[in-house]
Amino acid sequence: MIELKQILCPVDFSDFSRRALDHALGVARCYGSTVTALHVVPPAGVVTPAPYYVGTDTAPPVMLPPVDRRLVAQQVERLVSAEQVPGVRVDVLVEEAPDVYREILAQADRLSVDLIVMGTHGRSGFERLFLGSTAEKVLRKSRRAVMTVPPGAPNAMPRGPVPFTRILCPMDFSDSSKAALDYAASLAREGHGALTVVHALEVLPLYADFAPPAVVDLEAWTRDAERRLGQMVGDAVRASCVVEEVVVTGTPHREILSLAAALDSDLIVMGVQGRNAADLFFFGSTTHQVVRGAHCAVITLRG
Repeated sequence: MIELKQILCPVDFSDFSRRALDHALGVARCYGSTVTALHVVPPAGVVTPAPYYVGTDTAPPVMLPPVDRRLVAQQVERLVSAEQVPGVRVDVLVEEAPDVYREILAQADRLSVDLIVMGTHGRSGFERLFLGSTAEKVLRKSRRAVMTVPPGAPNAMPRGPVPFTRILCPMDFSDSSKAALDYAASLAREGHGALTVVHALEVLPLYADFAPPAVVDLEAWTRDAERRLGQMVGDAVRASCVVEEVVVTGTPHREILSLAAALDSDLIVMGVQGRNAADLFFFGSTTHQVVRGAHCAVITLRG
């Protein structure tokens, strides 16, 4: 069983972070975790006034007043109190830093958190998550499990004491996907939920169209994938929770998202390969495509 003693939830007073806090509290209620609500404020800036007219000297720089961290902390406390769950400890932390994502990662290390929970913004396509956003940078850099909560995800708290009961775990037979399976199985066992483990068998169209029939044997490939999936799931996982093993054919991220919608999954758990971060998230990674397109929370973790 996984342990989730410390959860970090960065907040910025938007509805996106409120939804993330809701999910963080839902997990904390189930696991007896402590949640830290973190808000990062930028350092006081310097403004250089423009000259009154051409040819004059520029006015001296003006130092902007620092943010009143006490007032900001009160705002965070109001946000927390609106979502507060009896029996769940929530610590409020306000820090000043020029780079929000670096401070989130630094606090995650300092607090030895087991999970970072972040909301993603509701814009479409790459603008939603993968154009230099804080969530994208945390996803790329974090060594810890990260849960991203999209705008359309239903609130976790009204579901009852267990926030996730229909969990989908995509597998590609890598070490990171095995770690994701262990994580997903533990969540399913804790919540007496159903776990669906899926492997997407991708056959490139040109290869399938032009390769000799003897080479393209989808039935054999599917049987082999089912065998490998069954071996990876193992008897221990089957004994701990209700598990369904599925092999589908098609573009992995599309098949995963389609299955998640069909099953009405409330959580997807995926492994992240240890490749270069830019390659991983910007050049066809199934993981980032799923995170971008999911309508439920997604946990990503490294092997």
